[in-house]
Amino acid sequence: LTTRFTDELMSQGLTKRILILVSEINVTREFERLQKERGLGNEKHRKEVSDLIRECRQALADSLFSWTCQSPMTKEDTLALIGHLETVTAQADGSLDSVNLALVMALLYCLDVSFIEQGTEDREDLLQALPLLTERQYVSAVHSRLMDGQPWKLPGLQAVCRLAWALSLRVLSQDISSLTLVEFTEADEALADQALLGDVFLFMKEGMLGCESFAQEEFFIRRLHSLITDFLALMPMKVKQLRNRADEDARLVHMSLQMDSELPSSLRKDLDHLMTLIGEFYSKDPFGLELGLEFWCPTESLQHTSLQGSYLGMALQRPPHKQVVLSKFVRQMGDLLPSTLYISYLRMLKGLANGPQCAHYCFSLLKTNGATHSDNIQGVSGSPVSWEHFFHSLMLYHENLRRDLPNPDAAQYRHPPLRGITQRELEGLTSFLQLLTTIITWSENARLALCEHPQWTPVVVMLGLLQCSVPPVLKAELLHCLAAFGKSPEVAASLWQSLEYTQILQTVRAPGQRQAAGIEVELNEIESSCEEYPLTRGFCHLISTLVESSLPVNLGAGLRAPGFQPYLNFLRDSVYLPFPTRAYRRPAEKWEVADSVLEVFHKLLRDYEPQPSDFVQEVVELQGEQVPAHKPPGHSIMFHLLNDSPMLALCLSLLEEGVRQLDTYAPFPGKKHLESAVLHCLCLLDLALEKEVVFMDLLRESQASLLVSPLEQLLQGVSPQTRRADHIVNIARYLYHSSSNPEAAFQSAKILRRIANYPNIQIRLVGDFTHDQTVSDKLMAGFVECLDNEEAEEGTEKGDESESQKKVARTRHETQIHILNLLITSLELKTPNLALYLLGYEVKKPVSSTNLQDPGVLGCPRSCLHAILSLLQRGTEKRSGPVLTQQAPHLAELCYQVIYQLCACPDTSGPTMRYLRTSQDFLFSHLQHLPFILSGELRIAALSQMSWLMKTAAIELRVTSLNRQRSHTQRLISLLLDDQPHTQHTADGESGMEEETRSVSGFLHFDTVSKVRRKLLSVLDAIEFSQDMPELLQLDFFERTQIEQVISNCEHVNEQGHTVCNVKLLHRVLVAEVNALQGMAAIGQRPLLMEEVNSILQQVVERNRVRRSLSAKRHALQSWRSLVETLLTACPADLIPADDRQLIIRDLLLDLHDKVLSEDAAGELMPIVAGAVFTLTAHLSQSVLSEQQQGVGLEASSGFASIANSALHLILRKLLDFILCTGGGYQRLRAHLYGSLLYYLQIAQKPEEPDTLQTAGKAMWERLTAPEDGFSKLQRENLAIIESYGKALMEVVCRDACDGHEISRMLALAVLDRILSIDRQNQWLVYVCNSGYLRSLVESLRQDDGALQSLLTPQPPLLKPLYIYESKMALLTRVAKTGQGAVELLRCGLVAQLIECQVFDMVPDSDAHRDPSGFIPSPLDRYRQILLPTLRLFQVILTSTSINHQQGAAQVLQWLIVHADTIQSLLRCQELSMGALQELSLLTGIISKTALPGALEMGGEVNSAALMEFQGHINRFQRLCLSLLGRLAGSERERLLKQAEISAPGDSAERREEMEVAMQQVCANIMEYCQTLLLQSSAQAQFSICLFSPSGSEPAGRDGGRTDLSSTLPSMAYSRVPSLGLVLYLLKNSAADFFRFHQSHRQSLGKLQSLDQLPPEELKEVTINQFINVLRLTVKVRLAKSLLVKHSSFCAPYWLHYASSSVLTTDLFSVVVPRPGVGPRRGGENLISPEELAGQETTGPAYQQQSQAAGPLLLYPLALGDTVVVTELTALNIIDSVFGGLK
Repeated sequence: LTTRFTDELMSQGLTKRILILVSEINVTREFERLQKERGLGNEKHRKEVSDLIRECRQALADSLFSWTCQSPMTKEDTLALIGHLETVTAQADGSLDSVNLALVMALLYCLDVSFIEQGTEDREDLLQALPLLTERQYVSAVHSRLMDGQPWKLPGLQAVCRLAWALSLRVLSQDISSLTLVEFTEADEALADQALLGDVFLFMKEGMLGCESFAQEEFFIRRLHSLITDFLALMPMKVKQLRNRADEDARLVHMSLQMDSELPSSLRKDLDHLMTLIGEFYSKDPFGLELGLEFWCPTESLQHTSLQGSYLGMALQRPPHKQVVLSKFVRQMGDLLPSTLYISYLRMLKGLANGPQCAHYCFSLLKTNGATHSDNIQGVSGSPVSWEHFFHSLMLYHENLRRDLPNPDAAQYRHPPLRGITQRELEGLTSFLQLLTTIITWSENARLALCEHPQWTPVVVMLGLLQCSVPPVLKAELLHCLAAFGKSPEVAASLWQSLEYTQILQTVRAPGQRQAAGIEVELNEIESSCEEYPLTRGFCHLISTLVESSLPVNLGAGLRAPGFQPYLNFLRDSVYLPFPTRAYRRPAEKWEVADSVLEVFHKLLRDYEPQPSDFVQEVVELQGEQVPAHKPPGHSIMFHLLNDSPMLALCLSLLEEGVRQLDTYAPFPGKKHLESAVLHCLCLLDLALEKEVVFMDLLRESQASLLVSPLEQLLQGVSPQTRRADHIVNIARYLYHSSSNPEAAFQSAKILRRIANYPNIQIRLVGDFTHDQTVSDKLMAGFVECLDNEEAEEGTEKGDESESQKKVARTRHETQIHILNLLITSLELKTPNLALYLLGYEVKKPVSSTNLQDPGVLGCPRSCLHAILSLLQRGTEKRSGPVLTQQAPHLAELCYQVIYQLCACPDTSGPTMRYLRTSQDFLFSHLQHLPFILSGELRIAALSQMSWLMKTAAIELRVTSLNRQRSHTQRLISLLLDDQPHTQHTADGESGMEEETRSVSGFLHFDTVSKVRRKLLSVLDAIEFSQDMPELLQLDFFERTQIEQVISNCEHVNEQGHTVCNVKLLHRVLVAEVNALQGMAAIGQRPLLMEEVNSILQQVVERNRVRRSLSAKRHALQSWRSLVETLLTACPADLIPADDRQLIIRDLLLDLHDKVLSEDAAGELMPIVAGAVFTLTAHLSQSVLSEQQQGVGLEASSGFASIANSALHLILRKLLDFILCTGGGYQRLRAHLYGSLLYYLQIAQKPEEPDTLQTAGKAMWERLTAPEDGFSKLQRENLAIIESYGKALMEVVCRDACDGHEISRMLALAVLDRILSIDRQNQWLVYVCNSGYLRSLVESLRQDDGALQSLLTPQPPLLKPLYIYESKMALLTRVAKTGQGAVELLRCGLVAQLIECQVFDMVPDSDAHRDPSGFIPSPLDRYRQILLPTLRLFQVILTSTSINHQQGAAQVLQWLIVHADTIQSLLRCQELSMGALQELSLLTGIISKTALPGALEMGGEVNSAALMEFQGHINRFQRLCLSLLGRLAGSERERLLKQAEISAPGDSAERREEMEVAMQQVCANIMEYCQTLLLQSSAQAQFSICLFSPSGSEPAGRDGGRTDLSSTLPSMAYSRVPSLGLVLYLLKNSAADFFRFHQSHRQSLGKLQSLDQLPPEELKEVTINQFINVLRLTVKVRLAKSLLVKHSSFCAPYWLHYASSSVLTTDLFSVVVPRPGVGPRRGGENLISPEELAGQETTGPAYQQQSQAAGPLLLYPLALGDTVVVTELTALNIIDSVFGGLK
């Protein structure tokens, strides 16, 4: 299809159209038109437009070139192309421009027939298709056009085309099939001659190789290579003619030199040009093709492993003919070489030696050429092109110059005479040195062989020549050559010493020497005056190479303070600092000098690691004197960069100069070197910032007297050139040039990122960046351009560093990473910061007022936020998802993190989320592609991407829910939770397979739409819970524990917050350890040691990876959990229906458990899972309960609610498995699981129905025979499952309850409590008792005493002990509720433990120290929280121990007596608050059951004195209780109720009711106490008690206007016994209150039953205190229902208290009605109860009968000593008045 399309285009004349456009499009013309229309902006825009126009022309030419490479052109097109080339002109420097070069190459490929010889597979097809072979007219037309005598505008170009055509004809003439073309093929010689006359090789070198784009295209290089080699191989006679001509010319030149005449004018230099072309062409090999190998025929068999030639392994195979011819050419040209060609031949060899194998062959050639000969240079036997000859000449030259070395002090040294060498010889030597440099640069074998040669000693000779008066150019070449030798570390070490010895740079000043000598003089005297600096550059290059190979510490030892310092001083003070002020004949050289010296500084600082020893001033002994030792060179550079030194100032001004030059976008000499120098400056600053923290820390610790300033502060200094603090701005401006200088942009981003870590600098930076609007726009554009760059590529393998394009792509990617990290760091700092400015937020107004827009809208520039979003949005519309997540996972992760930070920060959240939601639909479009799944190492990045995205989604759900944007919330919820497949909007032409199958199934009426996995669950699937752990180290030499210690010392927390080991630091430590070993054994074992070091490092790398992986999984799981929790908690409940909600939670819970319970699940993930399980179980419980409150699902056959019982059981089993699999550790984790278990068990807990008269009316039988409801069934099944786990589970829960973390203990206690409450068989209770855990709990109460006492101080340390105490007491109370449990508690000595607790005696004074926030309870409240649980526990024990009641009562009484003072003070309490009333109700209840006369007899053997004391305490308790009765019956009661109303006006009715209940409870308890005492002191008793005085006066009631009752009830007179009137008063009041509440209760019930029919007014009445006006009707009804239920159930306790109170009061009268034949007994067994009495008729015959049968009614006096006779009628009246209403 493609071929057909392109063929069609070509047949329609595309070639001619391209050629017309190429000649028409002109940059100048287009610019004029744009200028006229004002279409040009700043320099950058002009540069971009001109580049665009050039690229258009280039693309046109390239398309034609690409076509001709693959398909032959027609005759017309070929002629049109030749016609175009005839008119082409060259550029100013004589070279073609890149467009014309592409067109020339297109023509050369048209005329290419080299494939005929190659014999490739498709040769036959190509032969058929090639018009050169098939069309006679084609050949004829092209031939006549090229043979045409008409000269072209560029004769050289015409010559190239003729040569190419001649070579094609020569190939065709050798091909049998083209015999028809004989008339043309015979003209090949003539064409070649014409080409040579047109200086074809000179044009190739200058016109074609001179073009910059030539070296950038591999096909250009290959075609030119074939052109050169074809000429040499196919036209050997022509080559021979050229050589003969050259020999002839050489003779003529020699003769004219002899005769001193002019050179002949007919000289041709064709062979010279050919050799120079070959040298030039092969010396550059950007693609590493090593095409020059074709010129070398391997004479020896290639058995060297180091050589991998094209013919490796085919040593015996004959090389191709062409290769043989070419290698012969190289060898023959060197034989009897005329002096005129000597330099050209050397240059050719230099080109052909370019490459590792070529260099080896060239080295061998020069070695075999040489033969031993005498000192006579012109000796016949030796070739002048051989090592022997070269080095011999050098040595002679050196000898000649050394005979009279000038005295350094002599004046003539400055103008040395040129001794014994002509200019021609100088050029020859230079060419030889260049050849030597090339060979030894590429071949290490050659380097070492030459260096170690005993006769030649090249290094010594060269260093000797450097001391002589030789031209600087030659010295420079010598230095470059030495630098090449210095590439081998073994040579470098000796070269340092030789350099120091020869004093090339004078480092030791001889005594009495007046001035310096050596290279310093040459620089200042000779080079400066010549304005050329080759020697200085050569020296810098040498030092740079040597520094990289080795840097000896003891350099110059013995003669001076050892070290590199003199060299550094020279480079800094003599080369670097003066370089801007020197004069340069060639402007580019200025930047070359700067580049070469900065390269040395960069390498020195790069390899420097600050050590403590650098800051100690050491001294060395030198000729009997102590002199200070030199520091490492890196230390010196650091010191200069951390001070406001000239070196730093020059670095910064160089950066400023660089950015100023680059901003012009104009080419200038030395641009490449300026860019390189600037890059070195940026690297120096970056390294200084990186090392300064360690450097300054060590400096501080050493207390040395150095003064340094942090570099980031120095960078804020004022620039002397601009008088502004713009250094950092200048650094940032390099980002603007990232397209042309990616490396500089990368370093700039790195520096900015380091500086951004300092919060105090950020605010200044924002000011500097926004100060000047144009600079600000440029900076913003620079950052955006770096982020937008599409060439950036995330590199995974470091192996392909050689490919420069990949390297640049990786650099661009790293720049993006640094910019994003800069944004992330800045966003964490206070506003205004750099990130806000770069992301397009307001920095001068409040951030939240920002209104984000798309770029271009309302003048909004494109910011980094837009760039990040466009990076992320690419590919979201396709099914594959965002492209960035797969292509650059790490970059995508950081982009998502920036978005999350913007959404999470309160200031930026509003504008960001609004923009993302409205303009981008960002979250939905990304969430629909979850989960992101990548393989291998990239899995970590994919998890992080999902983490940040899910966290952002959680915020979005929360925000949209709060803002009531239901549609947005609903859309995201359904995306995450739906299990129905929904169609995604796919891009055009991408309708998915699912849609097609769905439409088919729809057509066939199959309802096969299966459920899909919920998005949340598939994200969970993507998080692997298993983690491969690295194996333990297997070490033979190192000690494992020590290695582990070293590894932990090398650990640090990286930027992502992971703890990782610094592998480079560890490597340094281990290698230093290996190097420190002494002795022969150590040397022998070194390879093994290094192997072990390597294995340790690999292990550490693996450990780091595991840590990063685990951290990413934790993060992802945490984010998943927060998203789930937000979905269930923050989103409106009605968006997820209740039944769906339960199923979703079920799925999530089961999946989570399945993953975490798998055998290889990583323990580090368990805590997060436990937290998620806790939340999910809580929501499940809540959901089920709310469903049941609405009355749905109770009768559902499937089970309990929407969720089936089987699912609930499965969840319970998995939960219990999870608890058991956590084992002994993970106690905090189990806290979550216990919480989950409690929530789960709550589901089966039947909601308590409100007490109403109706429910009370149900008979016991009805309740017993009722069928089992859903709650009981589920509870029974739950218990069965729990019991199936047996003692293992019991053990874990009990152990946690007794020991460990506080929260775990509380929750374990709560779980025990819950299980004991449902365990009807008491299996758990038996286990707890028998295994000793109960005793342990009981005994721990005594230990808690101290902690509880500390809680009662005004400022308690922590409230933990209180909560644990409350949990324990709750559990013990639960145990005490069964008789068995209560007895067990008494046996464990519970009361004895509590007796010893002193906390009960520490009653705080008052509520003085109340916490203003109300969060921490006051000391008094805390005291009550300790006391009340104990009292409740006692009450339960007394109730449960029916059989052993006396024993329990005696123990509790003992507790009362031990703490008697406290108890009495509580009973006397002045201020009766609600808390005090609760205390009293519990205390009076306990006293009524224990403080009885008989209780003491059970106490065992007690001596009489103690008995007396106990009796006294009991009497005191009785008196205090009775006085309480007086207080609570009379005025005190009214006052307290009024006080309650005032203190809580909002809910006064409720408070009042609570107070009334409490008071009634106290009164009832006291009445019960009186009754018990009374019954014990009956007629047969040995003692009698006086409880009430025989006065009948009532206290004034609330109806009798007197509220002050002090006359009847003096509040303080506790000793006085209350009168009987009080009892009557209580009786009457109780009855009245009882009826009042009974009536109210009935009304409430009536309203509750007819709630639906209630009119709005009554509804309003019922909900009077609520915000009734803002509620909808359904809500009002629901509210009314709950209030009525509450009210009716609230009435019930009153009514019970009033009933009991009145009963007890009546009972106090002890109305004893003897039954016939039975006398009254003690204990009142035969007494008719008031209830029975109340139920009888008091009038009528039945009553008459009964009264007659019973005889006269007697009223037993209340105190047997004082007989009070009340008539029968009075008694009956009293009873009648009380209970008459109940008839």
